[in-house]
Amino acid sequence: MPEETKSPDSFIIETKDLSITYGDGHEAVKHVSLGFPERNVTAIIGPSGCGKSTLLRALNRMNELIPNTRTSGEVIYRAQNIYNSSIDPVIIRRQIGMVFQKPNPFPKSVYQNIAWAAKVHGYAGDMDDLVEMSLRKAALWEEVKDKLKKNALALSGGQQQRLCIARAIALQPEVILMDEPTSALDPIASSYIEDLISELRKDYTIVIVTHNMQQAGRISDYTAFMLMGDLVEVGPTRKLFISPSDERTERYLTGRFG
Repeated sequence: MPEETKSPDSFIIETKDLSITYGDGHEAVKHVSLGFPERNVTAIIGPSGCGKSTLLRALNRMNELIPNTRTSGEVIYRAQNIYNSSIDPVIIRRQIGMVFQKPNPFPKSVYQNIAWAAKVHGYAGDMDDLVEMSLRKAALWEEVKDKLKKNALALSGGQQQRLCIARAIALQPEVILMDEPTSALDPIASSYIEDLISELRKDYTIVIVTHNMQQAGRISDYTAFMLMGDLVEVGPTRKLFISPSDERTERYLTGRFG
């Protein structure tokens, strides 16, 4: 974890009394109010089925793509509730990007994976420069600069995941959401992603869901612990891991359940 975590001056994105219910009446997220400090890494941890991925998807309205999902409460981004009917979810998903658990590059060339996404979202600048910048920020340029015309599916799993991060960066977001981005990768590829996250925090706000508590401890500034849809506690990672305020957090961190 970072050596020192300063108190946040502001939240770039914040949930207020957020609840999410699936069609069968299952309440996956229950009245969660949680802020995400700008240009920091916030990890969301908790046992399987606790609602952490559902909460993450709510931050850019991805849950709307799941049938019969109902959302109440607010998600405030730059002083606006993103669930207002006047807000275009496509614009929100450009500003608040998503990287999924399993790498999902398009079955196109490395170059087109970035250029196509940027073009669809209206980018009109120098595409070569954008592709190179995005790949450099994702720590992938040196590995693929001679393979830009190759099919992205020929890359290794770790390279594919970094390409997906580069694709998100190309849309010039402020926030990047990551849903267990290393769970499908080997330890070496995972370490590359962790190092990359540590670099990206300089320019982006990152929210990561992880089942790996050690990973949360290594890379996050803040950690939120969820249990059965409830937000149990949130705080600076170092403090939460060393002296949690809630007994349930301590039990989870010490492996007594979950």
